[in-house]
Amino acid sequence: MSTAVSPDSRPVVLVTGGNRGIGRATAQKFLDRGYPVAVTTRGEATGPAGALTVHADMTDGPSLDAAIARVEEELGPVTVLVANAGITRDGLLLRMSDADFEDVVDTNLSGAFRAVRRVTKSMIRARWGRVILLSSVVGLYGSAGQVNYAASKAGLLGIARSMTRELGSRGITANLVAPGFIETEMTASLPEEKQKQYKAAIPAGRFASADEVAEVVAWLASDAASYISGAVIPVDGGLGMGH
Repeated sequence: MSTAVSPDSRPVVLVTGGNRGIGRATAQKFLDRGYPVAVTTRGEATGPAGALTVHADMTDGPSLDAAIARVEEELGPVTVLVANAGITRDGLLLRMSDADFEDVVDTNLSGAFRAVRRVTKSMIRARWGRVILLSSVVGLYGSAGQVNYAASKAGLLGIARSMTRELGSRGITANLVAPGFIETEMTASLPEEKQKQYKAAIPAGRFASADEVAEVVAWLASDAASYISGAVIPVDGGLGMGH
């Protein structure tokens, strides 16, 4: 795998929601490969050792402005963005409140847009950039009780493909990574029978590790993936079968 993504130097990587799960594993993956890395978190959470942690609310533009300004001041212009921050507010359609739908879309979809728009100028100036949006198998496969989450993750595809048409000639790519079930504290807390039920639906017969998703994200930021844009890369063990 190629890990040299710029002819001059390692680009600056920004991972939103980089304090746990896939975001943290992704930040660590880039750190291990020598990239300067910053992560956004909410509250007092911090990213992995070696990463610059900046606090930002994905629903608040000025908060993101301040966070990105600090990253640029301390590390340099951001040319790799991993938009990972997200929330869930699950519930059946007829019981889901307007607020539950709007909050999830505002964080997961509008939040990704806010981050993308704010770093795109640096990519245009560099005539090189990588945008990797963390979607989900749910975004195209669907999931009962997750209308809000599925809508937010499906919408990311429109961002990536529109960006590709607007900015592809500037050396900028935009792609989605769509994980399935991942080994997290949440899945570990599921009853054993429920875990067996979920795994039975996955052709691979197991959940993925966060590191397996991070590996794909890092590859999309590499020179090896320079001709891939507007794509959805599933990391779901075959659960979605390309949906």
